[in-house]
Amino acid sequence: MQFIKPDINIDFLGKKKIAFIFSAVMILVSVASLLYHGGPKFGIDFAGGTVVQIKFDSPVSISDIKDGLRSMGLEGVTVQTFGEKDDHEYLIRIDRAVTTSEAFSGEIQKALKSSISQEADIRRVEMVGPQVGKDLREKALFAIFYSLLFIAIYISGRFELKWLLSGVMAGVLIGAVYLLDLIEVSIPVLIVAAMIVTLVLFWVLNLKYAMGAIVALVHDVMITVGLFSLFDKEFSLPIIAAILTIIGYSLNDTIIIFDRIRENLRKYRKHTLEFIINRSVNETLSRTILTALTTLIVVLALFLFGGGIIHDFAFALLVGVIVGTYSSIYIASPFLLTFQVGPKKR
Repeated sequence: MQFIKPDINIDFLGKKKIAFIFSAVMILVSVASLLYHGGPKFGIDFAGGTVVQIKFDSPVSISDIKDGLRSMGLEGVTVQTFGEKDDHEYLIRIDRAVTTSEAFSGEIQKALKSSISQEADIRRVEMVGPQVGKDLREKALFAIFYSLLFIAIYISGRFELKWLLSGVMAGVLIGAVYLLDLIEVSIPVLIVAAMIVTLVLFWVLNLKYAMGAIVALVHDVMITVGLFSLFDKEFSLPIIAAILTIIGYSLNDTIIIFDRIRENLRKYRKHTLEFIINRSVNETLSRTILTALTTLIVVLALFLFGGGIIHDFAFALLVGVIVGTYSSIYIASPFLLTFQVGPKKR
C-alpha cells in the first residue's frame, strides 16, 4: 500500500539544522530534568521497598489513609490514586521492605477501617529488598548498553562489511566494562563512559552507518527517559522492556532507510550524497508513515484502555514510536553527511 506519490521530493536534509537544534533542546531539557530530580524516579523494582494496592467502594482522603498507616508504625509512606478516578484505587509505597503475609494484609485492613470507616480491598502486595533492587537496576543498564553495542556490530557488518573490526572493538569494550565492574566502579558512570568511548571509536574507525544508528537510538532513549522524568513517572522493569522495544522499533526503521541509501549509492553514482540520502528517505517515506501509524493505533489503544498497570509502559512505547520515526528520518540518515569530506565522497 502506498498513499504517498512515488515521485515526492521533500527536502529533509534542508531542515537538518532545525531538526538537530530541536533534538539538542529536547536532550538538554531531559538532562536538566534528570539533574533536577536527582536521577530517574525508580519504582519498587529498582529502589526496593513495599507497594500495596488497595480499593475502596467510595472516595477516601489520602491523609486518612496515611493516618491509618501511621497507627501501624508505618511512617514516611507515599499514597497516590491509581487507575481511573471512579475506581477508588490507591497505591501505597513504603520505602523499606516489609515482611508481607496474610497477617500484614489483615493489619492494613484493620488500621484503614479504624481511620476511614470503610472496608479496604487489598488487591496486591509486593516487596523487593534493597540489594535485589540495586542488582536489577545494574542489570537493566547493562541490558541497554549491550543491546546498543551488539546492534553496532550488526550494522557495521551488514552495511560496511567490517564484522571483524567491529567485533574486536566490541570485545575490548565488553572486557573493559567487565573488569571495571569487578573493581566496583559506579555502574551509571561506567555505562556513560563506555558509550562515549564507543561513539569516539566509531568516528575514528569511520563506521558511519553504525554511528548514525547508535546516535539515533541514544537520542530516542534519552528523550523517552527525559519525558518520564518531566512527568514524574516511575522506572520499573516493564519500562526497561519498553525501552528495549523502542530500540528495536527505531532500528528497524533506520535499517530500511539505510538499505535504500546503499542501493541508491550504486544507482545514482554521479550524484552527491545529500541527493542520494534525500531520495532514499522520500522513497521509503510511505512505508515509514504506514508502519508508524499502525503501531501508534495499537499503542494508543493500550494507553487509553489498558488500565493503570500498563499505563506507563504504553506511554513509553507511545513516545518511543513517535521519536523513533522522527530520528530515523532526521537524525540517523542526515548523520551520514558528517562523514562527507568532498562533495561526492561516499
